[in-house]
Amino acid sequence: MGFIEIKPAEACKYDLLSFGEIMLRMDPGPSRIRTARSFDVWEGGGEYNVARGLRRCFGKRTGIVTAFADNEVGRLIEDFILQGGVDTSLVKWIASDGVGRTVRNGLNFTERGFGIRGAVGVPDRGLTAASQIRQDDFDWEEIFGKHGVRWFHTGGIFAALSESTAKAVLKAVQIAAKHGTVVSYDLNYRPSLWRSIGGKEKAKEVNRGIAPYVDVMIGNEEDYTACLGYEVEDLDEEISSIDVGKFKAMINEVVQDYPNLKIAATTLRKVKTATINDWGAICWAGGRFFESAPYPELEIFDRVGGGDSFASGLIYGLMTSGKPDVAINYGTAHGALAMTTPGDTSMATLIEVEKLMKGGGARVVR
Repeated sequence: MGFIEIKPAEACKYDLLSFGEIMLRMDPGPSRIRTARSFDVWEGGGEYNVARGLRRCFGKRTGIVTAFADNEVGRLIEDFILQGGVDTSLVKWIASDGVGRTVRNGLNFTERGFGIRGAVGVPDRGLTAASQIRQDDFDWEEIFGKHGVRWFHTGGIFAALSESTAKAVLKAVQIAAKHGTVVSYDLNYRPSLWRSIGGKEKAKEVNRGIAPYVDVMIGNEEDYTACLGYEVEDLDEEISSIDVGKFKAMINEVVQDYPNLKIAATTLRKVKTATINDWGAICWAGGRFFESAPYPELEIFDRVGGGDSFASGLIYGLMTSGKPDVAINYGTAHGALAMTTPGDTSMATLIEVEKLMKGGGARVVR
């Protein structure tokens, strides 16, 4: 359909399968991590958030490939996933040693920020079960060849966790591509994850190895430069004030070097304060660029997961319409709504997304 050929739904068990780590998010609410006396808890992970959004907001059949230590924390995360309707049959459970010396589940302490105080994230993910996943832990031939998957999503956060997860991602995308599954990949560069294993050079090595098997590449300007080695002049530290023309020139280089890419997309965010952002997106498809409707001075409640919700909206739009100009607006509207609620995952509905796309406002719905 359109720019991407997607397998028919009736031929596949999953509309989308995500591969990545899921952590337990500890949210101090309006307080700060350093002064909190209680936390709300949510599940979250860059790759998983896409599967959950596509299931809960858009009604697609999704699953997650990941691993947990088999203890109460792991089972709590599983319970959250089940509440979100995402299939857990491909979760690998690893026996806990009772202490966490050999395997554990990740925690992510995240405060939202407000006004001039930016959001803060403190991940605690050493020795996690997901970080120890190896390339042969899952039968990829059975998953893609027998069960059938229309769309496979993974990303640079998971690939950065260890040497073994990088190899596992590479094998998974190779076999997905072999079986005609659409592959999307969110570069999601995190300096803290790459720092101890080789920094940007290692990030480039890993991501350049994965890129030839990707159909839809997602990332902001820093992601493309740090992960793939492309340069954009005048890139500021907030990745928010870049000239769109310079970004388009960079993407033209990317798609020339990786002719397998069908779509290359990025969100456009200008951070004015932690709670006021300009928001939008742009994607390349078929030699053209498509920009979303802009959301100037969008009020933010919790920005974490906004990019993942953009990705799930973009995927839904491509699955259902095949039109990049439609898909980019599903992505930005869904991402915008996701940032109006707490937690990493979307609480929006398809009706709300489409209302926003049509210019609907915030009047009371009765």
